[in-house]
Amino acid sequence: MAVSAAWSQSLLSAATAAGIDAAAAEVMKDTGVPSASVAVVQDGKIAFVKAYGKARLEPVMLAESRMQYSIGSVSKQFTAAVILLLVQDGKVKLDDPVGKYLPELTRAKDVTVRQVLSMTSGYQDFWPEDYVMTSMMQPSTPQHILDVWGKKPLDFEPGTKWQYSNTNYVIAGRIAEIVAGKPLIEQLQERVFKPLKMTGVLNSDASRLPANDPTGYYQHALGPLRPAPQEGTGWMFAAGELAMPASDLALWNISLMNRTLLAPASYEEMFTEAKLKDGSGTHYGLGVQVGEREGHRIVSHSGEVSGFVSQNTVFPDDKAAVTVLTNEDASSAAAALVRKIAPLVLGQSAGPSAADGAAAAEKRALDIFTGLQDGKLDRSQLTAFCDAYFTAEALQDFASSLKPLGTPSSFKQADEELRGGMRFRVFTVSFPDRQLRVTTYEEPDGKLEQYLVIPSGS
Repeated sequence: MAVSAAWSQSLLSAATAAGIDAAAAEVMKDTGVPSASVAVVQDGKIAFVKAYGKARLEPVMLAESRMQYSIGSVSKQFTAAVILLLVQDGKVKLDDPVGKYLPELTRAKDVTVRQVLSMTSGYQDFWPEDYVMTSMMQPSTPQHILDVWGKKPLDFEPGTKWQYSNTNYVIAGRIAEIVAGKPLIEQLQERVFKPLKMTGVLNSDASRLPANDPTGYYQHALGPLRPAPQEGTGWMFAAGELAMPASDLALWNISLMNRTLLAPASYEEMFTEAKLKDGSGTHYGLGVQVGEREGHRIVSHSGEVSGFVSQNTVFPDDKAAVTVLTNEDASSAAAALVRKIAPLVLGQSAGPSAADGAAAAEKRALDIFTGLQDGKLDRSQLTAFCDAYFTAEALQDFASSLKPLGTPSSFKQADEELRGGMRFRVFTVSFPDRQLRVTTYEEPDGKLEQYLVIPSGS
């Protein structure tokens, strides 16, 4: 496996650094992800920075640790930070109704800024899928997103459920712009990136990554990796617009654990789990997931945009953090690598959990899987977007890569949740010598908005 020598560093013990190298080699082999850029914080300092694999497959360009990767929804905590800075300025209150700033939105008088930031508003997600629909390949604007998804009926009464929604952060970003009178990206540069010396940040919503940065890839099932389509400009505003090196995220992580950028009360708001009206927890603060694992407090978030997946996990009480950025969408590599690195840094064990799923959903997903092995697909089960995703090229890639695997030894649902008004499911597909994941989104009418087959990290 190719490893970048450009600006890699380690203050970790030789054994720990070797363990990270071995973990990267294993995960990249299991998942087939082209590259991974890793940054580790230990004792409140950047202790390890290294890139692995190929940033571009043809012509080959090795990954380098200074390269900018799109971080997707990890961007949301930066938008939340700007709102909190505006709260400190006295220009916004977290319990203000969003209607104070955007009165045209659905139930604008009943939804608060806090509920938008904590994903408890009820506004429907405009992009829950793990692929780029044809409509999103055209340019858009934040106002278009608000005009369509911000004016739909709420998925639930505000404050009664938690449901991940990118639309919430488009709302938050527009509120920040309205209140401050300047673009969100300018506020981020002035109030976050410059003070923290995060010099490698790019607004990838406004332009593609430069040619000397990684190419994003995708694949149909286990078919060949192909350059991923680019979202049209405007779609990722405030919710997933940032790209940066892993080392820049490490600087941000240090500021979170040391609480150096925001006021103490702002960090308390960001890191405190939002509670629903019935008192139940959400495991989400303001722009970050919050929780505890084996006695270690965790502040984390994952991210995905076309061609890129990231995982950023901070252990604030331990003054430690692990960041992994990868250049293949719908891949489990970033999360798998964080799970392997964290025990090396903390001396803890950590692993994924899986929930048993419904037999009917498993049977349906398995039937589609075996059909795809033969190049067959019942398109009546698909939405228009999912139908458009399964081009002739896609069907050929699915069949040619899945048919040789034979019959799965097991096909089990591992997770299920509501998102974007749809039901999201993850299935684990086992064969004698490997394991795959299938992810689906199901509309209320039963049609599938997504059916992806993905290599699974161990």
